[in-house]
Amino acid sequence: MDGRAASQTITDKIPYLLDAGINPIVFSAITGIKDQRFPHCQFLAWGPAAFRFDFRHWIANQYGRGVCYKILTRTVSIVLAPLIGLEKLFLGYSSQWSWAMPAFIHGLKLIRAGKVDVVYSTGGAWSAHLAGLWLKKATGVKWIVEVHDPLVIRKSPADEGSEKPSNRDAQFRQSLEKSIIRHADFVWWFTDGALHYAKARNVNLNTPGNAQGFIVLPGANPPGGSTSANSHIYSDTLNLCHFGSLAKDRSLSTILNAVNELLKKFPQARQHIRVHAYGAPLDVLTADAIDQFGFKDVLLAHGRLEKDPISGRSGRERVVEKMQEADVLLLLHGNDEWCAEYIPSKFYEYLWTGRPIWAITHRNPQLDQMLSERGGYLSHDGDAEGINMTLERIWLDWEQKRLSVPNGNPIGVSQAVATILNIVQNPVSSANHHSLR
Repeated sequence: MDGRAASQTITDKIPYLLDAGINPIVFSAITGIKDQRFPHCQFLAWGPAAFRFDFRHWIANQYGRGVCYKILTRTVSIVLAPLIGLEKLFLGYSSQWSWAMPAFIHGLKLIRAGKVDVVYSTGGAWSAHLAGLWLKKATGVKWIVEVHDPLVIRKSPADEGSEKPSNRDAQFRQSLEKSIIRHADFVWWFTDGALHYAKARNVNLNTPGNAQGFIVLPGANPPGGSTSANSHIYSDTLNLCHFGSLAKDRSLSTILNAVNELLKKFPQARQHIRVHAYGAPLDVLTADAIDQFGFKDVLLAHGRLEKDPISGRSGRERVVEKMQEADVLLLLHGNDEWCAEYIPSKFYEYLWTGRPIWAITHRNPQLDQMLSERGGYLSHDGDAEGINMTLERIWLDWEQKRLSVPNGNPIGVSQAVATILNIVQNPVSSANHHSLR
């Protein structure tokens, strides 16, 4: 799916896997574009809630969101409502779990036909790992696992995630993580924090009979295929640009509060500073801050950039153009405890643009170090004074046309594939896995 992080992470690896002589057979949902380079099977989830979700996206892709979309989706929602209620009552899992059923059945046929040597589950959606687990148990096939977001959501720094959650979906995800570590051949995470906490609550990680765990930095291919950043041209406007989703815990209100404080000290900045939001609707806190400060002309919401039917440019290609036009790229990490185990995928795309990054992070020394090494502007969530000072520094740097120039090289995808292939094909000691970068 164009621009979606979970899809992008595996899609970007495909060319390198093909070059390594690997012949993929891809299973995915029906919501994305079908790949023509290899067998690509797209399945509807069988559960009613997931079926409704997938159906809405499929209809939108086929016919747009006009009258046909509204009639069909409302009809399907009404018909499925009783079944969705029963599914939630008896299972209580997140809707996408049922995609594992068609994936398992079709995978089982291919494995028994001798057409599959390795099952590689990646997500994102944990239904992919559930299908992989079922296939491993049923056939003994080699199974490797790539965990994007934490399966177990901790509540505090002192919480390792070992206690049994009260929520049934969270209980299942905790159980699934244990099963992955017990049955998979290899499993990797994307951050030091994610591996640390997975080890803490699964003390048998990397012991005989269990998965070998390690870290892979996913990286990103150059957005739009461009490997060189354009020379930056200063204008009479300081453009701070955010790309991606927004929420109460990842809100541009944090930036607008800092802008409001900046204007008290530098009133002339009112005519020159603009905050641009691409890729998602504004969150409630941002909307409230716009009204409170009268910033309707300061924050410009552009929405999601889709494929341009006239030029043929994809959403990612259009996005990279806007990234390179930015004076400063905004990276909002969030404020949940799981930020310690998570690096926004947008960070790796930002590195290709050659533009300075202003990140507001939360409890993630690994991300802080990567930003500092590359000359980024760094603030920490909850430190209002520090955030205000960083924006003031950016304003003064921009006025003098000396915004921070990023250091170091971007982090591409080839290194991730090389790491995976090297360890899966040539297992080494667990100690080396833990220290891998």
